[in-house]
Amino acid sequence: MDTQIPQDLSKESDLSLISWCRAGQLQAFDLLMRRHNQQLYRAARSVLHDEAEAEDAVQEAWWKAYQHLADFRADAQPATWLTRIAVNEALMRLRRNKTREAHIQSAYQVSTEPDNMHTPGSDLPASNATRPDQAAWRAELRHQIEERIDALPDIYRTVFMLRGVEEMSAAEVAQVLNMPEATVRVRFMRARRLLQDALKQDFDPQTSQAFSFAGERCNRIVAGVHARMRAAGILKDST
Repeated sequence: MDTQIPQDLSKESDLSLISWCRAGQLQAFDLLMRRHNQQLYRAARSVLHDEAEAEDAVQEAWWKAYQHLADFRADAQPATWLTRIAVNEALMRLRRNKTREAHIQSAYQVSTEPDNMHTPGSDLPASNATRPDQAAWRAELRHQIEERIDALPDIYRTVFMLRGVEEMSAAEVAQVLNMPEATVRVRFMRARRLLQDALKQDFDPQTSQAFSFAGERCNRIVAGVHARMRAAGILKDST
């Protein structure tokens, strides 16, 4: 390849960045990590159910990817290849953690298909996002959705995270998880149905609280009415 390094590597494709990584350009690898960190983290967390463990898994996955850059043959998209490494690392950690927990318990005797899913709150106007009441509502929606995704059965959760959240194609997910594409489609469909049913139960009882007039919206309306009343001489300023 041309030995002249582009002025702005961030505009390069993943394949180009990998080529520059192989040539010893660490900046290219940094850009590759920043470009795909979120996808790898989400995939790892969907397996491990633990934020710290997922971060460790992704860090280890990147290290392994760097060590095996020469093995990448472009038979898959770089993002697919990287995500597969992260998922495999997460699965190894999961098995290792379960084995360790089993040993501890024994030693101490411890008892112990539309492609795009529409989620509540996605159509809130951007202009309302900065209002405290809307921000709180959106934060609650996000929290509920994340909890319900976490609660999906293991066989569905990672498929949904990759297919529904990261918007990878069914074929790419099949490559990452080493399963038939038809299985990916079925599991994604079932995951969506489970998630929709769970969210319906969560939010239907809260419908009466939507667009509540508490907080800033309420104060703005009251203040506006007061101003009109003062202009009409109905309300006098308190002294």
